[in-house]
Amino acid sequence: MKIESFLHDDTETYTHVLIDDQSHAEKLPCAIIDPVLDYDHKSGHTSTESVDKVIDYVRAQNLLVQYIIETHAHADHLSAAPYVKKQVGGALVIGKYITTVQDIFKDVFNLDTSFKTDASQFDKLTEEGMVFKLGDIDITAMHVPGHTPADMAYVARQNDKSAVFVGDTLFAPDVGTARCDFPGGDAGTLYDSIQKILALPDDTEVYLCHDYPPEGREHSPVTTVAKQKANNKHVHDGVSREAFIKMRTERDATLDMPRLIIPAVQVNIDAGKLPEPENNGVRYLKVPINELS
Repeated sequence: MKIESFLHDDTETYTHVLIDDQSHAEKLPCAIIDPVLDYDHKSGHTSTESVDKVIDYVRAQNLLVQYIIETHAHADHLSAAPYVKKQVGGALVIGKYITTVQDIFKDVFNLDTSFKTDASQFDKLTEEGMVFKLGDIDITAMHVPGHTPADMAYVARQNDKSAVFVGDTLFAPDVGTARCDFPGGDAGTLYDSIQKILALPDDTEVYLCHDYPPEGREHSPVTTVAKQKANNKHVHDGVSREAFIKMRTERDATLDMPRLIIPAVQVNIDAGKLPEPENNGVRYLKVPINELS
């Protein structure tokens, strides 16, 4: 099992490529996790410069993309999943509770009846305990709500190596944990979800969706369960559920909305699909006024 990580500088997001490097197939099976579309908020311009580096890597390594996995409907970047699928294929995977998030934000954005809230925009829906194969790698879905109702972590195991892709649920130990103040979020639920991740073996590698390093530390895509248990500043061993809820609630009350939440959520609940062009050939996003705070 091999994992290659790519940092999207603007949003400090990691896209991971999970590879069965022990396969004897002509093309090694792989999954691309949380691909990012470049989006300039000031101009509304999109590009694929960053994700093209991921695609170039996949092609150069002669990999076969079986899955494009979204850990959740991101609020801080637009998904590049449709572009990746068009370029290199792969089934688009997300947790089945994306339907809850679709229901919530269909109302927030007052989307018309053409927008479906049944997750039919995605190819494969996962739920707690589901196991699917990437070559000889077993991938187990773990439902980890709290940041949003639909967050999933994915535990990959091959031989004696294991890794978990945690989305926004956990950050690096010196950064902490995800916020819980988005619609459908809950601090107590997040604490419970994190305990499920921390119950994995200590040597399990924890692959992050984001890293926001303090001054003096370089970005890093990975840590371990042991390091999280010992050093995570929000949920290290000994932090009670009540203390975590208090900390998280007070901290979230001080945070601004993510810079890209309005375009990101609007696009990502529709599997990364941009709105259809209107009669002038231009695509438009909606901005709810005084709805999010």
